[in-house]
Amino acid sequence: MTAVLAVGMLTASTAPGYGTDTAGPASGPQFTPLTAAVMTEPTPFPATDGRTHLSYELLTTNALPSSTRVRLDRVEVRDARTHRVVGSLSGQALADAANPVGDPLPGADGYTPAPPGPTPTVIPGSQQWVVWIDLALDRDRRVPKVLEHHLSGAVLTPSGPSPFEETVQVTPTGRTAPLNLNAPVRPGTWYSSESCCGNTHHRRGLGPINGRLDVPQRFAIDWYRVGERGQTWEGDPARLTSYLSYRQPVVAAAGGRVVEVQDGIPDNTPPVTPPVPPIDETVGNHVTVEVAPGRYLLYAHLKPGSLRVREGDHVEPGQVLGRIGNSGNSTTPHLHFQVMTTPEFFPTDSPPFTFREFRVVGHVEPRIWDDNLGLQPTGVLPISPSPYDGPHRARYPLDREVLEF
Repeated sequence: MTAVLAVGMLTASTAPGYGTDTAGPASGPQFTPLTAAVMTEPTPFPATDGRTHLSYELLTTNALPSSTRVRLDRVEVRDARTHRVVGSLSGQALADAANPVGDPLPGADGYTPAPPGPTPTVIPGSQQWVVWIDLALDRDRRVPKVLEHHLSGAVLTPSGPSPFEETVQVTPTGRTAPLNLNAPVRPGTWYSSESCCGNTHHRRGLGPINGRLDVPQRFAIDWYRVGERGQTWEGDPARLTSYLSYRQPVVAAAGGRVVEVQDGIPDNTPPVTPPVPPIDETVGNHVTVEVAPGRYLLYAHLKPGSLRVREGDHVEPGQVLGRIGNSGNSTTPHLHFQVMTTPEFFPTDSPPFTFREFRVVGHVEPRIWDDNLGLQPTGVLPISPSPYDGPHRARYPLDREVLEF
């Protein structure tokens, strides 16, 4: 299988006292400088690039004293049965995909991008880091039923680096197919913003809620209506009515039972980022629909007073639920849409999903999203051709694609 990122060298030597396995898990107990935990069930999903993706997180802790640093050189994702490498991160690619818990990842949400070059990933003692794993596998290859993670690097001691290797966190991949949904908006051209699998606030947003870490928006997509000239707004960007998305109908992407409705939160004035709202108003006015056991669809940031359903209602696919607004933690009008594992947004997990049918008509290279859409010189998106232009069925739209439903 082919992964997106695979660079760097693997350390073959091993320090006394640390794991030496290079094929699979050790046959007996061993001390390991790093521990690791997978934060969700890695579930394969097909995307518009024709590949099968696995996107999840490896929560890694330096278990050594605070004075002892560990340099992580390489993370390999392997098939636990054959120990074949299906993807790897090292060098700059690893540095770009790892950060301390609680620190923003460079390049996200306006922070300075990571510098070029072979930046080492050094984890201080007693500190926890997250490694963001986004694998893109060739569609003609089998997805492993169980994954294992092989870490290699060096413990940085006063006498010099002491190399180690360890195999950690054997975890099964999800066997339940992602929900295949209808569009959550009416037919037309739409911009798919902040979707998987890059360095976006959805994909790489940790949520420390109720004593645990989640990634509640891992596969969420922000939808913006696009006009015939590629515009998302025209006129004065400080007026809600200038945005083509504003007051657009939001429709049920699948049938189900309404389990949560919130209304009455006022729209924010664009394009200035609003103050952080109370936690129970993060997604603003919204509708949550249960469509399968443990699967809920969230339609968020709706216009106050536009909601047409109540808790307990049964909705059919295509039924109007409300209209797009700018309520909650929203800077410019858009529909925040995702699948959740719980009826509430906090806490929840975010599994992947696909759409039944759409056409990709272009791609936006720069990161234009909620916080800077209204700050652009004009509302016209710089849409360029995409290698994935054309019709798609049962696929997940990748970040910054422009498509037609």
